[in-house]
Amino acid sequence: MGRLFVVGSLNVDTVVRVDRHPLPGETVMGGDPLRLWGGKGANQVVSAARNTAAATVFIGRVGDDSVGAEYRSRLDSFGVDTRNLRTTPGVPTGSAAIAVSAASENTIIVSSGANARLVAADLQALDDLTPGDVVVATLEVPTPVIGHAARRSAESGARFVLNFSPVIDLPRDVVEAADPVVVNEHEAVELNRRFGSLGSVLITRGSDGSEWGGVFVPALPDLDVMDTTGAGDAYCGALAGELAMEATRAEAMRVATRAAADVVQRPGAQ
Repeated sequence: MGRLFVVGSLNVDTVVRVDRHPLPGETVMGGDPLRLWGGKGANQVVSAARNTAAATVFIGRVGDDSVGAEYRSRLDSFGVDTRNLRTTPGVPTGSAAIAVSAASENTIIVSSGANARLVAADLQALDDLTPGDVVVATLEVPTPVIGHAARRSAESGARFVLNFSPVIDLPRDVVEAADPVVVNEHEAVELNRRFGSLGSVLITRGSDGSEWGGVFVPALPDLDVMDTTGAGDAYCGALAGELAMEATRAEAMRVATRAAADVVQRPGAQ
């Protein structure tokens, strides 16, 4: 059994429910703001800690503010190893403003804060990777950090999982190192346009399930969907945690599907 290393972001989300999303230049009235824990990296490590038995390690940055200290304590409470969560003086912890419509669709604006200060030197925990370990990286941290995580994983024989959301220009060797690249159905189109055929791609399709190299797992039926924020993160984190526990593709995807189903039935990404 290996360990799961999550390289990614932490954000404090401010969520406002609206009847519909505004058009450009338009103002709409919303409900009371709700503060929730978010950030793709933190969402994923919490999902892994909740839904799998994998030992979880988080690598990222928070600001030297009260919110950053609270977030560190929160991850500790889930049993996440936060010794590689750095505190960045004079910089706020990352944040996000999220509007959730009556149709349970969301729009998100992210302010990176300390997440943007993560550097390759912060990834020293990856120096002792073993072939049984799994490293998952998200796109809310600087791209050189993602490249370092991918190449360090390849050198050690560890599995590298890339949550490629959104699809951007990364070095091809970084993308090809991922097993799998995790994208949704819309991102899969852009992934193919930019990189062509890749060896290991997992596509999530919401209520239509997910597929990975010929393995298909259906979504859970009859869910009372409240908020889709963080569903993909919950899926990816649980998937990576199960892969660290030596689960098969189908086994890992089933656990990931249950984790995503749990998240969409309550407010927030965690």
